[in-house]
Amino acid sequence: MDDLLIRRNYNIFDIMTRSQEDDNGIKKIEGHPVVFEQTTDIGGYFYEVIDRGAFDECDLTDVLLFVNHNQNKIPLARSRRNNGNSTMHLQIDNIGLFMSADIDIDNNPEARALYSAIKRGDLDGMSFAFRIKEQEWLNLDTKMPTRRIKKFAKLYEVSAVNKPAYESTDINARDKDALENAKRELDSARSQELDNSADNLELEKEQFKFLKITGGINNYEG
Repeated sequence: MDDLLIRRNYNIFDIMTRSQEDDNGIKKIEGHPVVFEQTTDIGGYFYEVIDRGAFDECDLTDVLLFVNHNQNKIPLARSRRNNGNSTMHLQIDNIGLFMSADIDIDNNPEARALYSAIKRGDLDGMSFAFRIKEQEWLNLDTKMPTRRIKKFAKLYEVSAVNKPAYESTDINARDKDALENAKRELDSARSQELDNSADNLELEKEQFKFLKITGGINNYEG
């Protein structure tokens, strides 16, 4: 399991508002903070793809909704196992993770500002914070390897976020911590790959010696 808390920002143009009759100040926002099988450039360090089924074993028991991951603010909505007390509901569909949140624009100025920004199209990105349970690295010997996330361990929160600063990348390049974490993730994967290669080489040498001693290899020289 990856012990690192990771945040990913995506500019997927999928967050939206939805009208309701007799809403009593409660407005609905919907969108996909997570999209399956979408190749994302992680800060120019590596590509990342989320497998379908990545949420099959994920802990979704308590997930919060923020703006720009600002956990110093009161959450705008919350999913508690999607139960009756939840103000946000999460669902896996053919696109990815779909969220539908009821936000109180009458009593929460930040909720009102968020609703307005989404409705006007000023805010169109979504993000999520998670830990990984299972992953696979591909093409580590290339400049831009690929990490496939096979299983999430836990989803902590989803956020409505501003448009990423760099058009060439989908991750929010202003988040220095996220970029440094991405670099550490890649360095760790490459280091593990080198260790595995060295271990495999030593194993092959030992197997070769065993075959020589037992006569499994004929005409061996030097």
